[in-house]
Amino acid sequence: MSLEEFHQNFRSDLQTIIAERVADGEGPFPSEELVFAEMVMEHVAETGICDAPTVCHWNGKVGNARLRITGYALSSDETALDLFVTHYFGTDELNDLRDSDATGTASEGVRFLFRAASGQLDTKIDPTHPVRDLVATIRSRWNDIDRLRVFVITDGRTKTKRFSNKEVHQKMVAVEAMDIERLFRHTEGKPRDELAVSFVQSIGRPLPCVHVPDPDADYEYALTAIPGQLIRDLYLRYGTTLLEANIRTFLGNKRAVNKGIVETLRKEPEHFLAFNNGLVLVCDEAAFERSDDGNLGLSFLKGLQIVNGGQTTSSIYFASRDDRTIDLSHVMVPAKIIILKGSQDEARERLISNVSRYANSQNAVKMSDLSANRPFHRELEKLANDTWCPDGATRWFYERAAGAYNVMLLREGTTPAKRRKLKEMIPPRRKLTKTDIAKYHEAWRGKPNQVALAGEKNFKALMDALDDNPNLVPSPLDANWFRAMIAKVIIFKAIESMIKTKDAKEIFRQGYVNIATYVVAVVSEELGDKLDLQQIWMRQGISGGLRDLLWDWAVVVNAEFNRIAPGQQFSEVAKRADTWVKVRAAEFPAPPNKGISEIKPL
Repeated sequence: MSLEEFHQNFRSDLQTIIAERVADGEGPFPSEELVFAEMVMEHVAETGICDAPTVCHWNGKVGNARLRITGYALSSDETALDLFVTHYFGTDELNDLRDSDATGTASEGVRFLFRAASGQLDTKIDPTHPVRDLVATIRSRWNDIDRLRVFVITDGRTKTKRFSNKEVHQKMVAVEAMDIERLFRHTEGKPRDELAVSFVQSIGRPLPCVHVPDPDADYEYALTAIPGQLIRDLYLRYGTTLLEANIRTFLGNKRAVNKGIVETLRKEPEHFLAFNNGLVLVCDEAAFERSDDGNLGLSFLKGLQIVNGGQTTSSIYFASRDDRTIDLSHVMVPAKIIILKGSQDEARERLISNVSRYANSQNAVKMSDLSANRPFHRELEKLANDTWCPDGATRWFYERAAGAYNVMLLREGTTPAKRRKLKEMIPPRRKLTKTDIAKYHEAWRGKPNQVALAGEKNFKALMDALDDNPNLVPSPLDANWFRAMIAKVIIFKAIESMIKTKDAKEIFRQGYVNIATYVVAVVSEELGDKLDLQQIWMRQGISGGLRDLLWDWAVVVNAEFNRIAPGQQFSEVAKRADTWVKVRAAEFPAPPNKGISEIKPL
């Protein structure tokens, strides 16, 4: 697929989503540009570049300066903030966006950040606008925010993807473009291309190394030591994306090993190289050059992933962030680098998986950690492919592997007519990712505050729960479970759709996903087995009576959020365990005796 074809397909998907929302009574919510922004922001979150984003459009002026944002993503610990600003063409042809225009768009977001942090926006924003809460958070948490980025999201193509940093109140703000070309690269399965580091540019010199080439092997080998400050900077820049191929997430500083790492950083940083086991990295490309003393040095890596040493990497970052007395200038981290060769993607990914598996074998690692290959996901994928909706013509799609839906459209939609027919059979709104299933499943299981952690964190929690109690789901999964699961998805989507309408904005100003999550948890608790999920599956929707009840319950949940933490971001309030305790204790209108067909008769 060419970039031009990808652009056309993306526009087609966008128009399909808008049409679906119009049919649901939402209208183009609230505009084509913002639906585009929503799609891109969700993609950025799914790839691990940022936390769960929120569409939040605001523009204004302070003096002659124009300020604007389209959305934001705030990390769960409120130490990382990403702002999104759109530059939208909305045309069928692919446009080039000049770097000067991209940086001009980014400047609107940078100015917003500057004015928000300095308190100059407090009187400029309507008190009822949801961006007001974000402004308050920026101002109150400014000293704690450690990573700041402004993304220009565009359906055009930019020459530059990363621009010069901007300074805002003594903090550096990274400026990036998430353009159509970058989206295309991610969809084609090449997101690692973005993870690159030039040691010459970063530290002024190549890293001394031992290089072991092997013309007969499918990899080359290098051994070096990486400065601790550079490790910190890489984690700050790329976050958990850097650790994507690592089968374990950060376990926290309370673990014995991680506590030892922090203690060494504090008390004996010069001995870190001697005490630490080091990192294992894989990369797609590497470059070597001679240093001034004539010795061989490692100058550049592209497509890097840390497959072992995630605890070391994360500990270095969080320890230096939380304790400003830690000096990383004397810290060196041993590193073994596997340079992949060949062009067979499947073989390369298999090698990465095996390197990750065996490099981590000194500690107990469950093979289930390599989650996409777990029976749960394989069985769910098969059920989605084999189970047709009651109309016999449409079905749902489970995206076990990232990008599988687009691959299916590309592989089978060889003509515009075939692609259109495929999208009628499996519309984009019926595509479910692994994190989607985790969201819907855990909301119904009464874990709304966990779901609010979003994305990978909630997904990991579900996988851990299945490890601890395999009986949470049938083994193997069966069609009845699948149909009931889809019914829960339909309920969730129905709530979210209702509270996103133009008319609903008078009541629901923010936190649509969080409100829907909590309402589903309430539905599960209040109705549970009383609800005929198979009827919802057969209808592929809900009755007007149930819709009215869910609306009333959503109003209560929204009011509880405002009562619990007035003026705060719903996305943050929703993560607190005590929020669920308070919401579930609220008074919810009782279901009527008649009028809701989905409630089973006593």
